Amino acid sequence: MKRKHELNLLKTLAAIFIIGIHISPFYIMINMSMKEASDRSSRWMISLKPYIQNYYNAMELGNLFRAMGNTLFIVICSVIIIVVVGAMAAYPLSRHATRKNKWILTVVVGVMMVPQLSVLVPLYKEMVALGGINRFWGIIIVSATFHLPLAIYMYTNFISTVPRELDDAALIDGCSRLQVFFRIILPSLKATTTSIIILTGVGIWNDYQFQLYFLQKPALRTITLAITTFFTDTKQDMGAAAAAAFIVVLPPVIMYIVLQKYFVKGAMDSAVK
Repeated sequence: MKRKHELNLLKTLAAIFIIGIHISPFYIMINMSMKEASDRSSRWMISLKPYIQNYYNAMELGNLFRAMGNTLFIVICSVIIIVVVGAMAAYPLSRHATRKNKWILTVVVGVMMVPQLSVLVPLYKEMVALGGINRFWGIIIVSATFHLPLAIYMYTNFISTVPRELDDAALIDGCSRLQVFFRIILPSLKATTTSIIILTGVGIWNDYQFQLYFLQKPALRTITLAITTFFTDTKQDMGAAAAAAFIVVLPPVIMYIVLQKYFVKGAMDSAVK
Protein backbone atom coordinates (compact mmCIF):
# COMPACT_ATOMS: atom_id res chain seq x y z
CA MET A 1 0.00 0.00 0.00
CA LYS A 2 2.84 2.37 0.82
CA ARG A 3 4.50 1.71 -2.54
CA LYS A 4 1.21 2.28 -4.34
CA HIS A 5 0.72 5.53 -2.47
CA GLU A 6 4.21 6.70 -3.45
CA LEU A 7 3.55 5.78 -7.07
CA ASN A 8 0.30 7.77 -7.09
CA LEU A 9 2.13 10.70 -5.52
CA LEU A 10 4.78 10.61 -8.27
CA LYS A 11 2.05 10.52 -10.93
CA THR A 12 0.35 13.51 -9.33
CA LEU A 13 3.60 15.47 -9.17
CA ALA A 14 4.36 14.61 -12.80
CA ALA A 15 0.89 15.75 -13.84
CA ILE A 16 1.29 19.03 -11.94
CA PHE A 17 4.69 19.56 -13.59
CA ILE A 18 3.27 18.98 -17.08
CA ILE A 19 0.30 21.27 -16.38
CA GLY A 20 2.72 23.94 -15.14
CA ILE A 21 4.73 23.73 -18.36
CA HIS A 22 1.58 24.28 -20.42
CA ILE A 23 0.20 27.06 -18.25
CA SER A 24 3.45 29.03 -17.86
CA PRO A 25 3.31 30.67 -21.34
CA PHE A 26 -0.21 31.94 -20.62
CA TYR A 27 0.91 33.26 -17.24
CA ILE A 28 3.82 35.13 -18.83
CA MET A 29 1.57 36.48 -21.59
CA ILE A 30 -0.99 37.84 -19.11
CA ASN A 31 1.75 39.19 -16.86
CA MET A 32 3.48 40.98 -19.74
CA SER A 33 0.19 42.50 -20.89
CA MET A 34 -0.10 44.28 -17.52
CA LYS A 35 3.37 45.90 -17.55
CA GLU A 36 4.62 49.16 -19.00
CA ALA A 37 7.29 49.15 -21.69
CA SER A 38 9.70 50.74 -19.22
CA ASP A 39 9.22 47.93 -16.71
CA ARG A 40 12.38 45.81 -16.89
CA SER A 41 11.50 43.41 -14.10
CA SER A 42 11.36 39.68 -14.62
CA ARG A 43 8.52 38.37 -16.74
CA TRP A 44 7.67 36.02 -13.90
CA MET A 45 7.10 38.85 -11.42
CA ILE A 46 3.55 40.18 -11.09
CA SER A 47 3.24 43.91 -11.68
CA LEU A 48 2.08 45.81 -8.57
CA LYS A 49 0.59 48.54 -10.79
CA PRO A 50 -1.32 46.92 -13.68
CA TYR A 51 -0.97 48.90 -16.90
CA ILE A 52 -4.34 48.62 -18.66
CA GLN A 53 -3.23 50.99 -21.44
CA ASN A 54 -1.70 48.01 -23.24
CA TYR A 55 -5.17 46.65 -24.01
CA TYR A 56 -6.27 50.02 -25.38
CA ASN A 57 -3.18 50.17 -27.57
CA ALA A 58 -3.78 46.62 -28.78
CA MET A 59 -7.36 47.37 -29.79
CA GLU A 60 -6.85 50.85 -31.23
CA LEU A 61 -3.32 51.00 -32.61
CA GLY A 62 -3.39 47.45 -33.88
CA ASN A 63 -6.95 47.68 -35.26
CA LEU A 64 -7.58 44.43 -33.44
CA PHE A 65 -11.35 44.41 -33.76
CA ARG A 66 -11.19 44.76 -37.53
CA ALA A 67 -8.52 42.06 -37.67
CA MET A 68 -10.68 39.75 -35.55
CA GLY A 69 -13.64 40.41 -37.86
CA ASN A 70 -11.54 39.57 -40.92
CA THR A 71 -10.24 36.40 -39.29
CA LEU A 72 -13.69 35.32 -38.12
CA PHE A 73 -15.09 35.75 -41.63
CA ILE A 74 -12.28 33.65 -43.12
CA VAL A 75 -12.69 30.96 -40.46
CA ILE A 76 -16.48 30.68 -40.82
CA CYS A 77 -16.43 30.49 -44.63
CA SER A 78 -13.52 28.04 -44.67
CA VAL A 79 -15.03 25.75 -42.03
CA ILE A 80 -18.37 25.62 -43.87
CA ILE A 81 -16.59 24.53 -47.04
CA ILE A 82 -14.48 22.01 -45.13
CA VAL A 83 -17.47 20.44 -43.36
CA VAL A 84 -19.78 20.22 -46.40
CA VAL A 85 -17.19 19.17 -48.99
CA GLY A 86 -15.33 16.90 -46.56
CA ALA A 87 -18.45 15.01 -45.50
CA MET A 88 -19.74 14.66 -49.07
CA ALA A 89 -16.35 13.40 -50.27
CA ALA A 90 -16.05 10.94 -47.39
CA TYR A 91 -19.49 9.40 -47.95
CA PRO A 92 -18.70 7.51 -51.19
CA LEU A 93 -15.18 6.68 -49.99
CA SER A 94 -16.58 4.93 -46.91
CA ARG A 95 -19.58 3.29 -48.58
CA HIS A 96 -17.70 1.86 -51.58
CA ALA A 97 -14.53 0.20 -50.32
CA THR A 98 -13.05 -0.39 -53.76
CA ARG A 99 -9.34 -0.48 -54.51
CA LYS A 100 -9.63 2.86 -56.28
CA ASN A 101 -11.30 4.51 -53.27
CA LYS A 102 -8.72 3.05 -50.90
CA TRP A 103 -6.00 4.51 -53.11
CA ILE A 104 -7.75 7.90 -53.11
CA LEU A 105 -8.00 7.84 -49.31
CA THR A 106 -4.31 6.95 -49.08
CA VAL A 107 -3.44 9.93 -51.27
CA VAL A 108 -5.65 12.18 -49.11
CA VAL A 109 -3.85 11.05 -45.97
CA GLY A 110 -0.50 11.52 -47.73
CA VAL A 111 -1.40 15.12 -48.59
CA MET A 112 -1.73 15.81 -44.86
CA MET A 113 2.00 15.12 -44.52
CA VAL A 114 3.04 17.75 -47.10
CA PRO A 115 4.49 20.90 -45.44
CA GLN A 116 2.59 24.01 -46.43
CA LEU A 117 5.70 26.06 -47.14
CA SER A 118 6.93 23.49 -49.67
CA VAL A 119 4.12 24.43 -52.09
CA LEU A 120 3.95 28.14 -51.26
CA VAL A 121 5.77 29.39 -54.36
CA PRO A 122 3.71 27.54 -57.01
CA LEU A 123 0.54 28.18 -55.01
CA TYR A 124 1.30 31.90 -54.87
CA LYS A 125 1.93 32.03 -58.63
CA GLU A 126 -1.36 30.24 -59.26
CA MET A 127 -3.31 32.62 -57.02
CA VAL A 128 -1.69 35.60 -58.77
CA ALA A 129 -2.88 34.21 -62.09
CA LEU A 130 -6.39 33.76 -60.69
CA GLY A 131 -6.46 37.19 -59.09
CA GLY A 132 -6.80 35.79 -55.58
CA ILE A 133 -4.13 37.93 -53.89
CA ASN A 134 -5.61 40.45 -51.44
CA ARG A 135 -9.01 38.80 -51.82
CA PHE A 136 -10.83 37.03 -49.03
CA TRP A 137 -12.04 34.32 -51.40
CA GLY A 138 -8.43 33.50 -52.25
CA ILE A 139 -7.31 32.83 -48.66
CA ILE A 140 -10.60 31.02 -47.94
CA ILE A 141 -10.02 28.58 -50.81
CA VAL A 142 -6.39 28.02 -49.78
CA SER A 143 -7.27 27.50 -46.10
CA ALA A 144 -10.14 25.14 -46.89
CA THR A 145 -8.03 23.13 -49.33
CA PHE A 146 -5.22 22.47 -46.87
CA HIS A 147 -7.60 21.42 -44.07
CA LEU A 148 -9.88 19.24 -46.21
CA PRO A 149 -7.72 16.07 -45.97
CA LEU A 150 -8.15 15.93 -42.19
CA ALA A 151 -11.92 16.34 -42.50
CA ILE A 152 -12.19 13.67 -45.20
CA TYR A 153 -10.11 11.24 -43.16
CA MET A 154 -12.12 11.72 -39.96
CA TYR A 155 -15.49 11.63 -41.73
CA THR A 156 -14.54 8.48 -43.67
CA ASN A 157 -13.63 6.61 -40.49
CA PHE A 158 -16.86 7.55 -38.76
CA ILE A 159 -19.26 7.03 -41.68
CA SER A 160 -17.89 3.52 -42.15
CA THR A 161 -19.33 2.66 -38.71
CA VAL A 162 -22.86 3.80 -39.66
CA PRO A 163 -24.90 0.71 -40.69
CA ARG A 164 -25.52 0.43 -44.42
CA GLU A 165 -29.02 -0.79 -43.64
CA LEU A 166 -30.01 2.81 -42.89
CA ASP A 167 -29.06 3.78 -46.44
CA ASP A 168 -30.96 0.86 -47.93
CA ALA A 169 -34.07 1.60 -45.88
CA ALA A 170 -34.06 5.24 -46.94
CA LEU A 171 -33.55 4.31 -50.61
CA ILE A 172 -36.50 1.89 -50.42
CA ASP A 173 -38.62 4.71 -48.98
CA GLY A 174 -37.87 6.78 -52.08
CA CYS A 175 -34.92 8.93 -50.98
CA SER A 176 -32.17 9.74 -53.41
CA ARG A 177 -28.51 9.32 -52.50
CA LEU A 178 -28.26 13.03 -51.82
CA GLN A 179 -31.29 12.91 -49.53
CA VAL A 180 -29.85 9.90 -47.71
CA PHE A 181 -26.69 11.85 -47.07
CA PHE A 182 -28.35 15.03 -45.79
CA ARG A 183 -31.20 13.36 -43.88
CA ILE A 184 -29.53 10.22 -42.49
CA ILE A 185 -25.75 10.45 -42.59
CA LEU A 186 -24.99 14.12 -41.90
CA PRO A 187 -27.21 14.39 -38.77
CA SER A 188 -25.34 11.44 -37.25
CA LEU A 189 -21.99 13.21 -37.66
CA LYS A 190 -22.52 15.90 -35.02
CA ALA A 191 -19.68 14.82 -32.72
CA THR A 192 -17.20 14.38 -35.57
CA THR A 193 -18.30 17.67 -37.13
CA THR A 194 -17.66 19.43 -33.81
CA SER A 195 -14.16 17.97 -33.67
CA ILE A 196 -13.45 19.08 -37.23
CA ILE A 197 -14.80 22.58 -36.56
CA ILE A 198 -12.50 22.95 -33.55
CA LEU A 199 -9.39 21.48 -35.19
CA THR A 200 -9.67 23.28 -38.52
CA GLY A 201 -11.13 26.48 -37.06
CA VAL A 202 -8.29 26.92 -34.58
CA GLY A 203 -5.75 26.06 -37.27
CA ILE A 204 -7.09 28.76 -39.61
CA TRP A 205 -7.53 31.23 -36.73
CA ASN A 206 -3.82 30.84 -35.87
CA ASP A 207 -2.54 30.70 -39.46
CA TYR A 208 0.24 33.11 -40.31
CA GLN A 209 2.22 32.00 -43.33
CA PHE A 210 -0.60 31.87 -45.89
CA GLN A 211 -2.25 35.05 -44.60
CA LEU A 212 1.09 36.86 -44.70
CA TYR A 213 1.51 36.27 -48.42
CA PHE A 214 -2.10 36.32 -49.64
CA LEU A 215 -3.40 39.28 -47.57
CA GLN A 216 -0.94 42.14 -48.01
CA LYS A 217 -3.27 45.14 -47.67
CA PRO A 218 -3.53 46.66 -44.16
CA ALA A 219 -7.33 46.64 -44.33
CA LEU A 220 -7.30 42.86 -44.81
CA ARG A 221 -5.01 42.03 -41.92
CA THR A 222 -5.93 39.12 -39.70
CA ILE A 223 -5.13 38.74 -36.01
CA THR A 224 -1.73 37.11 -36.54
CA LEU A 225 -0.71 39.87 -38.93
CA ALA A 226 -2.07 42.56 -36.61
CA ILE A 227 0.07 41.33 -33.73
CA THR A 228 3.23 41.58 -35.86
CA THR A 229 2.62 45.33 -36.27
CA PHE A 230 3.82 45.82 -32.68
CA PHE A 231 7.29 44.62 -33.72
CA THR A 232 9.25 46.90 -36.02
CA ASP A 233 12.91 47.62 -36.70
CA THR A 234 12.86 50.58 -34.32
CA LYS A 235 10.33 49.61 -31.66
CA GLN A 236 8.98 46.53 -29.92
CA ASP A 237 5.84 46.96 -27.83
CA MET A 238 5.80 43.69 -25.89
CA GLY A 239 3.00 44.82 -23.58
CA ALA A 240 0.56 45.64 -26.39
CA ALA A 241 1.53 42.48 -28.28
CA ALA A 242 0.90 40.35 -25.17
CA ALA A 243 -2.45 42.10 -24.61
CA ALA A 244 -3.46 41.48 -28.22
CA ALA A 245 -2.40 37.83 -27.97
CA PHE A 246 -4.47 37.41 -24.81
CA ILE A 247 -7.56 38.92 -26.45
CA VAL A 248 -7.36 36.82 -29.61
CA VAL A 249 -6.69 33.57 -27.74
CA LEU A 250 -9.95 33.85 -25.78
CA PRO A 251 -12.44 32.91 -28.58
CA PRO A 252 -10.87 29.51 -29.42
CA VAL A 253 -10.37 28.70 -25.73
CA ILE A 254 -14.02 29.51 -24.94
CA MET A 255 -15.18 27.53 -27.97
CA TYR A 256 -13.18 24.50 -26.86
CA ILE A 257 -14.49 24.70 -23.29
CA VAL A 258 -18.10 24.87 -24.52
CA LEU A 259 -17.70 22.06 -27.07
CA GLN A 260 -15.20 19.95 -25.16
CA LYS A 261 -17.39 16.89 -24.59
CA TYR A 262 -18.40 16.78 -28.26
CA PHE A 263 -14.79 17.24 -29.35
CA VAL A 264 -13.55 14.32 -27.24
CA LYS A 265 -16.39 12.07 -28.36
CA GLY A 266 -15.93 12.97 -32.02
CA ALA A 267 -12.17 12.47 -31.91
CA MET A 268 -12.54 9.06 -30.26
CA ASP A 269 -15.31 7.96 -32.62
CA SER A 270 -13.48 8.93 -35.79
CA ALA A 271 -10.10 7.61 -34.67
CA VAL A 272 -10.93 4.45 -32.71
CA LYS A 273 -13.94 3.19 -34.61
